[in-house]
Amino acid sequence: MNILIVDDDRTNLFIMAAIVRRLDDVEPVSMESPLDAVEWLRGNEPDLILLDQMMPDMDGMELLRHIRDDGRLDNVPVVMVTANTAVDIRVRALDEGCNDFLTKPVVVPEVQARLRNLLALRQSRALLRDRAALLADEVERVTAVLQRQGEELVKRLSRASEYRDPETGAHIERMALYSRLIAEAAGCGAAYAQELMKAAPMHDIGKIGIPDMILLKPGRLTPEEMTVMRQHAAMGHRILANSDIPLLRLAAEIALSHHEKFDGSGYPNGVAGTGIPLSGRIVAIADVFDALTSTRPYKRSWTLEEARAYLVQNRGRHFDPSLLDAFLSRWDEVCRIHHENADELAHPVPLDV
Repeated sequence: MNILIVDDDRTNLFIMAAIVRRLDDVEPVSMESPLDAVEWLRGNEPDLILLDQMMPDMDGMELLRHIRDDGRLDNVPVVMVTANTAVDIRVRALDEGCNDFLTKPVVVPEVQARLRNLLALRQSRALLRDRAALLADEVERVTAVLQRQGEELVKRLSRASEYRDPETGAHIERMALYSRLIAEAAGCGAAYAQELMKAAPMHDIGKIGIPDMILLKPGRLTPEEMTVMRQHAAMGHRILANSDIPLLRLAAEIALSHHEKFDGSGYPNGVAGTGIPLSGRIVAIADVFDALTSTRPYKRSWTLEEARAYLVQNRGRHFDPSLLDAFLSRWDEVCRIHHENADELAHPVPLDV
């Protein structure tokens, strides 16, 4: 550790430096000029500073103010050495950030004791600061691990749902990209948009609980079958809800709310307007748009313009008007996502049975 000593009297400077050297593992840095001390402090941080009160060019009080104005030196202990015993001087120095006083002529054991105590306090604060930094790094590391685990879990569950759902993996990729695009265009922030893109693929995870005879039926569902199919929203929420992983909680919110409609005619709870979570309102647009522009065993794919017209027609009924406007404002990017993530053509391969 090092102690900066500032005193215009060479004799005093020599005596204080000798006292400091008697302390274990401490080195003095001696300065006769307070202006030289100011220059030295620009690139150095001592562990303690000893200031003489009465000095030419800049007195101890002014130098003390300069030290406390420097954010780097805010926690460095400062001891004022003075022959003035006036109370008002000491009070003013304390108000300016002085930590302790030494009265001239100094008593060597007293000086050593005060300096040891202040250096021990300085060291303890440094240890606490380092420990806090280590803990912050550890928390950040663990949080990053949990985030990666959550993302991997989402990917694996999404992959599992693909085996049961006739919708392709390309659909999941596209609607996730559309969801991020809408969030960005609506000014939700890059971090939220990124999380939404990661969680959106889980929107239909509840379909793993729907019987094959309904889920894989090529034709139109009967009213009774549609009632069963609509249960997938609540099922998906039950699968994902109450997780300690924020990404899964967001996915649970999407699973439950992405079939709600802005006018309240959706399912499973008939929620309307902004009562529908933002994530659900965004994914509703992305999911419907991509479903319309994708080929299914029971329907042809719509053109992008046909799908756009449908969205506009249902603005304020099915879809949040402001979010839909945000989606359409990025139409060139919508078209790019659609073309760059097209479904792969399936070529059936005959198998020997």
